[in-house]
Amino acid sequence: MISRMSKIKSFIKERIGWRISHDENRQKTMKYVVTGGAGFVGSHLVKLLVNEGHSITVIDNLHKGTKANLEPVIDKIEFHKVDIRDFESLKEILKNTDGVFHQAALTVVQDSFERPKEYHDVNVLGTENIFKLAKENNFKVVYASSSSVYGHQKEMPIHESAERNSLNPYGQTKLDAEHLFEKYTELDTKIIGLRYFNIFGKGQTLEYAGVITKFLDRIKQNKPPIIFGDGLQIRDFIFVEDVVKANLLAMTSNVSNLLVNIGTGKAISILELASIMIKISDMKSNPIFKEELEGDIKKSQADISLARNSFVWKPKKELRNWLEEMLKK
Repeated sequence: MISRMSKIKSFIKERIGWRISHDENRQKTMKYVVTGGAGFVGSHLVKLLVNEGHSITVIDNLHKGTKANLEPVIDKIEFHKVDIRDFESLKEILKNTDGVFHQAALTVVQDSFERPKEYHDVNVLGTENIFKLAKENNFKVVYASSSSVYGHQKEMPIHESAERNSLNPYGQTKLDAEHLFEKYTELDTKIIGLRYFNIFGKGQTLEYAGVITKFLDRIKQNKPPIIFGDGLQIRDFIFVEDVVKANLLAMTSNVSNLLVNIGTGKAISILELASIMIKISDMKSNPIFKEELEGDIKKSQADISLARNSFVWKPKKELRNWLEEMLKK
């Protein structure tokens, strides 16, 4: 009997121990900082953290983010209009934090060709500021990397061990930041990098939007979607609320020093996406095709087994269901 009970306890510890650990963390009020917290992903993350009962400080220079994104929780957070390149300001704000969710970045691939130095300064030097302070103050960082570090890959889905080969200045900045991750984790800094695939959801501005938001905007104006290239590019689209949940689970887990894919593990072509959206909306026209964009990746599909196994995360929102919600309003 004792042996059997021991086995049962061992099984429970192995299978659901993560839940106990996570629930204990949830019961504590933690002091977290979110950089880029007024942006698309950042504002969704701030709302989740506030709803979980945590004390939240937001850092954002409002270059692309807006306080309007934080309106439901603006009275419950501390806000600093600060650029992540300003090390001295960051040093003061981050001296008593339990952890930093680093979302601040410049993210538009085509724009990165025009402003490579600024992209490097923000995405690489700004990120190193966060890592330096994490090392000095011994807090954990969960930061936004990108699937763009992979470049063109032949084998799908893409595992984290795949060779990295960025195709554009934006992707290169994310790769350079991963080299910094490697440097600082060797110095015992606690960091998890989340390689985001193609994020969709409410709150994306057109200027910085992904293809789904741009297609939605066109269709709602009764205009056909514009496809750049032949439309055979495949993408792994992940819902923003699933992304922010991955951030929280990564922070509250006992693991660190990982670079992890955050996608769905499912792929769809841009042409198929356009066709589905046209069908749902009952539009009678076909997509418009234009010249392929510089630096565009052909295939992108995540292997998400590491995220599942490391902090027991899995995406919940189905793309088609969300599209129907948006297009049948």
